[in-house]
Amino acid sequence: MTARVFPDEPQLASASEQLFVQTLQEQLPNDAVLFCNVRFSDRGEDREADLIVGWPGVGVAVIEVKGGSVSLDRGVWRQVGDGVDREIHPVDQAVACKYLLCDYLAEHPRWRAGRPRVAHLVALPATTLPDAFLAPRLARWMAIDTTDVPHAAARIRAALQQVRDEPDPATAEDVEDLVDCLAGTAIPQQHLVAWLAEREAACDLLTRDQAKVLDLLSGRNRVEITGGAGSGKTWLAVEKARRLGAEGQRVALMCYSRGLAEFLRRRVEKLPKRQRPDYVATFHYLGIGWGVPEGSDDDSRYWEEFLPAQMVSLAGNLPESERFDAIVVDEGQDFAESWWDAVLAALRDPEKGALYVFSDEGQRIFARQGRPAVELESFPLVKNLRNTKQIAGTFSSLAPEQMRIRGLPGVPVRFVQCSSDEAVDVADGAASALLEDEDWPPEAVALLTTHRRHPVQVERQAEGQDVYWATYWEDDDLFYGHVLGFKGLERPAVVLAVNGFRDESRAREMLYVGLPRARDLLVVCGDLDLIRRVGGEAVARRLTS
Repeated sequence: MTARVFPDEPQLASASEQLFVQTLQEQLPNDAVLFCNVRFSDRGEDREADLIVGWPGVGVAVIEVKGGSVSLDRGVWRQVGDGVDREIHPVDQAVACKYLLCDYLAEHPRWRAGRPRVAHLVALPATTLPDAFLAPRLARWMAIDTTDVPHAAARIRAALQQVRDEPDPATAEDVEDLVDCLAGTAIPQQHLVAWLAEREAACDLLTRDQAKVLDLLSGRNRVEITGGAGSGKTWLAVEKARRLGAEGQRVALMCYSRGLAEFLRRRVEKLPKRQRPDYVATFHYLGIGWGVPEGSDDDSRYWEEFLPAQMVSLAGNLPESERFDAIVVDEGQDFAESWWDAVLAALRDPEKGALYVFSDEGQRIFARQGRPAVELESFPLVKNLRNTKQIAGTFSSLAPEQMRIRGLPGVPVRFVQCSSDEAVDVADGAASALLEDEDWPPEAVALLTTHRRHPVQVERQAEGQDVYWATYWEDDDLFYGHVLGFKGLERPAVVLAVNGFRDESRAREMLYVGLPRARDLLVVCGDLDLIRRVGGEAVARRLTS
């Protein structure tokens, strides 16, 4: 384990500076944090701290890093690099940023400690200082040169221990608050709706970058794209269907969940008509459209066996105009093995027709198991883009493969301890607080359960599934759902009631499905011991840190 770094891939001015940060990250303990390129405002002038280190039990260091050859002559600092000789002011910059950081924290609503123990240092990772080095406001113990880099962390610790008349060093809780203050984003309540729109636009821009994957795979017809929660699979599924439609192909875009199917349909409606897929709905309703009699929602055998078998039987007599050149499947891990025969039968050319499947094995929470009966080239998505860093951090340990967290910084995840029996009532209170006390718009909030459905969900579903799912897009109340039905969907804010699990052997997957449904704010209500038992220590620690 190494210290956390914000942002994930910091960009510094030179190779020696970049290497210094990586080296320091490896030397620091995993509860320490490094912030790179933190910008502060100083009476209309912007200043940027190259590096801020938060170290529990030690303190906070503000470090100005200067690569290249650096010299000090008659009080003037100079830096030579890339053929340019320039005058610099590393000590002034470090001191100014130190005081700006203290002022910033003093005014920040989430900083609970007083003035931190803080020191300023100058790092010169490519320069060797003379033995008799001495500079105004920069004693030798406040400087790190190339000979100090192999033990830079120890130098920082020693420098902070030299600071006198300062408060106690930062605690682990203080460092987490520092993360929220420097890497987090406070929600300005009076502009919440506009802020949410900006967040959605920013997430969409990040997700669009994933379209490069489709460019790389454009000449391949049989592909499975796998990725963890928040990797933008659904956006890519719609984009692939759009591209195929724009080529003049007859395209089907399908999934298992009714809620996700309606979401896909509404997304597709915004596309130009000539680019829209010809079929956008659930896999099962394709068969019903072919003439298979509709069954009861409670008859699992109908949906799992009878309907797909009937689809295969009917497909042979379908006119060419009702078959597809290409089929795109979202949340493919939800499909049973018997369904894939029907999917292939719906193609005009079952042997060579295009099949794109988007899936996440970590979200395989239904008892059925199945893989397409044809060979698919697999391509992984390794970045989480949709969730804030704080939310992605809560479920990253549950993902089947490690993902790079590239989402935007956000507010801390909130956890409310309660018993499983109390979770729904406690979640109700938390959701009401979001709406009434924090001015969240109802259409931005969902309350999800992990076991028994919320009474409001039960009441709405009694009026029919179509009526129930229509409430997802209404703006007069928050949406009530279950993590099983909410797969593939998201809300800016989610209150997750961990009210137990029907089958604890699948509880880990249920948590993995539920936690990422929040894009910007996550509130979890439940029993921490239960969450720790089914989700692991890493999830419990993230929820309570």
